[in-house]
Amino acid sequence: VLAVIASVPTLVLSSVSESVSLFGLSALLVPGNFESHLELVKSLCLGPALIHTAKFALVFPLMYHTWNGIRHLIWDLGKGLKIPQLYQSGVVVLVLTVLSSVGLAAM
Repeated sequence: VLAVIASVPTLVLSSVSESVSLFGLSALLVPGNFESHLELVKSLCLGPALIHTAKFALVFPLMYHTWNGIRHLIWDLGKGLKIPQLYQSGVVVLVLTVLSSVGLAAM
């Protein structure tokens, strides 16, 4: 199940990466500086719920890959490879992903 879940953040990360790259490139080509771009975003009057949801959606795949990568490093050490430990570590990865994503999105 976690292998399937791992595919979704990979797709999201690649999409987000392309979007961020295009946004960064457009920031170089469009006149103005960071402050003017920040004012543009503020002028859109996006609600706090939408902003926090967007931040959560942006950080969730990064946190999932971070925690799952640590899980894989532990596996490389030959630890946690029994089926009950696999399920337990999967739950730990998901819980840590949600908690760290909520924390980072709240910043």
